[in-house]
Amino acid sequence: MFEVAVEQVFASAHALRNYKGRCENIHGHNWKVQVVIQGERLDGTGLLVDFIDVKNLMAGIIDRIDHQFLNEIPPFDVVNPSAENIAEYFCQKMIEGLQGAPVPVKVTEVKIWETDIQSATYRP
Repeated sequence: MFEVAVEQVFASAHALRNYKGRCENIHGHNWKVQVVIQGERLDGTGLLVDFIDVKNLMAGIIDRIDHQFLNEIPPFDVVNPSAENIAEYFCQKMIEGLQGAPVPVKVTEVKIWETDIQSATYRP
């Protein structure tokens, strides 16, 4: 089994609905996201996936949410924009984007850090 991981960063604000604390107010984070991809075989070049392709896919997802107020962007206009839900959203978008990969791959984990010491992980 082969595994690759790519990390990117973005900034956005959110307000946690029904939180009953300070995080219910609008506040921002410099988020870090890590995507882990696995597969059983490599392509003809010897790659599971091209890091550049993964970074470009991640950049497309980030472009929608970078420097935005997440509560106003679907699906977070309905779904609470918690780190856990952001990790799941990111994972779903990565799975969609990797469907045409040269070899079969799967996203096994997405981890979102909202600070250097706090993170949430989603595994499909």
